[in-house]
Amino acid sequence: MQAMKLTAPGGLDKLGLTDIEARPPGPGEIQVEVKASSLNFHDYVVVTGLLPVEDGRIPMSDGAGIVTAVGEGVDGFKEGDRVLSHFFPQWQDGPATLQKIQGIPGDNVDGFASRSVTMPAAAFSHMPSNLDFEQAATLTCAGLTAWRALMVETHLRPGDWVLVQGSGGVSIFALQFARMMGCRVIATSSSDDKLQRLESLGADHLINYKSTPDWGDQVLALTGGHGADLVVEVGGSGTVGQSVRAVAFSGCISMIGVLTGFTGEVPTAELFQKNARISGITVGSQAHQRDMIAAVEANGLMPVIDSSYPLEALADAFRHQESQQHFGKICISV
Repeated sequence: MQAMKLTAPGGLDKLGLTDIEARPPGPGEIQVEVKASSLNFHDYVVVTGLLPVEDGRIPMSDGAGIVTAVGEGVDGFKEGDRVLSHFFPQWQDGPATLQKIQGIPGDNVDGFASRSVTMPAAAFSHMPSNLDFEQAATLTCAGLTAWRALMVETHLRPGDWVLVQGSGGVSIFALQFARMMGCRVIATSSSDDKLQRLESLGADHLINYKSTPDWGDQVLALTGGHGADLVVEVGGSGTVGQSVRAVAFSGCISMIGVLTGFTGEVPTAELFQKNARISGITVGSQAHQRDMIAAVEANGLMPVIDSSYPLEALADAFRHQESQQHFGKICISV
């Protein structure tokens, strides 16, 4: 059986295809034939060495596939079931704790860049019935992060304003979920072409942040001075100042990404003057994933996929991610 391993930490050239032995499931485990995965920024920092892992680690946190064997004591799955991974296999419900967010596939343990995996049954849910494997594999990190930002950490109502940044997986899912709720969406990007594509997905207003660097003021103007009830913040230190400017009174900034840096200044006076808050988001629980899947099925939501690469071209997929030319999710077909 083939898998992609990090033969040494610190670069895409350290990813190599190797043969490994498939392991039969023990008590409480299932064996899954992996059909698809998708790239996240978390996976990128693992394979490039920004987040150190053990030598020989099999990366990729997202996985969708078919159950091929079931261990003793497992009653929630049977052979032939289509299943989807959990980003946090130990976080079933309730608030996040340090213990609950351990065991991330592709990071703390081997992940889904493999033709077969054997893991605890608790590491999986059933797939949405309306999606194929690649579409489903986009949900477990990016989709669930956006879901938690909109549906769990805030109390949005139809007609509220949501600001999304860029055209990566989390931002597009946030746009789709917001429109599903009846919210109004403002989208930012440095590409006019991508902005037009975001408009086709339902964005009400578009801002090119290169030509409008003070886009926080533009958000206020577009909303009649109200601001964004929720800002889905993926940039980090380089954008949080404008996000504070853009957020509404009593609004929320969901801090999801650090694409522009890990530390930076926050205009705290304006933040507390607005009685707004910054909420850190790290994906979500298994209960959140069940709710998201139910909504995806009920609304027929279709994830936006940019491109798909075979397992052996995983490094090329990450290079495409590095180029920032993608729109939506980059998938791996296993």
